[in-house]
Amino acid sequence: MITIALPNKGRLSEKALGLFERAGLRAEFTSERVLVAALGNEFRAIFVRAADVPEFVADGAADAGVTGADLIAERGRQVETLLDLGFGRCRLAVAVPEGCGIGALEQVRAGSRVATTFPRIASSFFAQAGIPVEIAQVSGAAEIAPHLGVADVIVDLVSTGSTLRVNGLREVATVLESTARLIASREAWSDPARRTSLEELVAALESVLRADGKRYLMANVPRDRLDEVKRVLPGISGPTIIEVSDAESWVAAHAVVDEDRVYQTIAGLKRLGAEGILVTRIERLMP
Repeated sequence: MITIALPNKGRLSEKALGLFERAGLRAEFTSERVLVAALGNEFRAIFVRAADVPEFVADGAADAGVTGADLIAERGRQVETLLDLGFGRCRLAVAVPEGCGIGALEQVRAGSRVATTFPRIASSFFAQAGIPVEIAQVSGAAEIAPHLGVADVIVDLVSTGSTLRVNGLREVATVLESTARLIASREAWSDPARRTSLEELVAALESVLRADGKRYLMANVPRDRLDEVKRVLPGISGPTIIEVSDAESWVAAHAVVDEDRVYQTIAGLKRLGAEGILVTRIERLMP
């Protein structure tokens, strides 16, 4: 049984559970408050704080886990990153009060006090920039620290930037970009049996992620316009062409198309005389 540490609350938790369910690994809980759930016959989930997932994985309490790249970097533990899951996108940024006269990172004064919930990353970042600073670790709400005189600068997570603007702050540098990652313990990854299971998990999750933003399109098209159809309906490696029974002048064209190109693709096919156009969602897409 492969144990996977998942965030116990928040958007990372919701997105992770949704992704696993789409991959055929729906979490089966025995009660609403349980901290362990079955994920099919081969996996089980344990639910912990997102910030603690790297620790559980690195220490071997879990074979794998899902958490943000920012939290993995902050913990600094040795784990194997298996897959970028794409959701939970944000960035860790350096921000300063509006009107402070600082317009770029190099203008941050030596000795400035930096409030952050990411002391390890912030300390390393300013050291690499050659700016000696004092790190003030906070447990949250770093954006209020400059207004209370607790810090001159903050390093905090930013998604849209609206929270910074509301608090009279602006970004001057990006420390790192973060998304949710699937990670594994080095011990599990080096074990042949567990590695096989983890590779199968990666393939299943990848197939779901690959299907995002894609649609499967089918249409009956005139045989004599097939060359033009192929230009309108390129698909992943060209459309699949299938003979239509008892219809010498028609063939069926099937292809995977980008969701945001469906409208234009259908319009192009209609201009070429296509009929019986059908568009469906794709649950999983294997290479």
